[in-house]
Amino acid sequence: MALSVISSQNPELQVEAPFEVEKTKRSLSHWQLMWRRFLKHRLAVCGLVVIVALYTIAVFCEFFAPLDPYLRYPQFVHAPPQRLRFVDQEGNFSLRPFVYGLKSSLDMEKFQRVYTPDYSKKYYLRFFSRGCEYKLWGKFPSNLHLFGVDEGGYLFLFGTDDLGRDVFSRIIYGTRVSLSIGLIGVFISLAIGMLLGGISGLRGGVIDEILQRIIELLRSVPHIPLWMGLSAALPPEWSPIKVYFGITIILSLLGWTHVARVVRSRFLSLRNEEFVLAAYAAGASEWRIITKHLIPSFISYVIVSVTLSVPGMILGETALSFLGIGLRPPVISWGVLLEQAQNISAVNTYPWLLTPAIFVILTVLSLNFVGDGLRDAADPYSK
Repeated sequence: MALSVISSQNPELQVEAPFEVEKTKRSLSHWQLMWRRFLKHRLAVCGLVVIVALYTIAVFCEFFAPLDPYLRYPQFVHAPPQRLRFVDQEGNFSLRPFVYGLKSSLDMEKFQRVYTPDYSKKYYLRFFSRGCEYKLWGKFPSNLHLFGVDEGGYLFLFGTDDLGRDVFSRIIYGTRVSLSIGLIGVFISLAIGMLLGGISGLRGGVIDEILQRIIELLRSVPHIPLWMGLSAALPPEWSPIKVYFGITIILSLLGWTHVARVVRSRFLSLRNEEFVLAAYAAGASEWRIITKHLIPSFISYVIVSVTLSVPGMILGETALSFLGIGLRPPVISWGVLLEQAQNISAVNTYPWLLTPAIFVILTVLSLNFVGDGLRDAADPYSK
């Protein structure tokens, strides 16, 4: 009603306002329009923030991990998560959070080690503290960590595992491996899918038929049994680095079919457009037509497809490592960490061993939200 009153008082506004909006849209590039529409998708924006935070942690995992993920604490085997406190046992409030020390005792009825807080020892949380030494990216030595506790204390935010290693630090280190496999695998799948899908859509004929039958054959085979078979074929004497790249290549060789289908369908719809025929008439090569004319015209759809494929890569690595046929220790990944949670009795007694699953779920959901937002923003002119 307010808009109608304003329009009646100022008749020019009713004509000029839509014109100004349309003029503003025309002055923006396609990517700017996509970004503006993407920002309207709140879940996608939240997912993007989470993904950026996780990949930042993956790049600087040595800095974010408070403890050495390989260091064992035999006196703290299967220690429960420590709680950060602001109020001590006497009721005194402190602005700086702290943790109490741990005392262990043996429960002779259950034959389990029981941990209780040691109220006589208080360790305050400190940011940018000095701790265990590491080499950032294997080259730059340092001992600076984002946070830690006073000297002599230990901080087990997510408890410890069966060897007394800090679960939180191991999850932080596993972020690098699990997320990089998804990213590297998707880039390899993108390269293979765009190449074969482009050839299939542009050439057509017998080549198109052969490639489509290969794609249908690969998509008809259940992925997990095929992953298991190919992963089991990796030589057992391979180093962890070779196994890492082997798993990445296996996931990539099985994940390019969806990208190829998307690229082929777009090529079929665009190859008879006037700008493509004009490029042919001007003597442009097929490679130039593909890279300079066809791919840029639908790259937004490819980005959406790639974003939605990353969760599948991460889940694939996690499933293989969980089953014990993927990455193996001493490599740290979320799937390797979840392998300890296969025993139901262990999970019932030590539920914090399932904490890596929370990060897997959070990552997959965030990537799916980002993919949904990009899919809606891919066509910024639609309503």
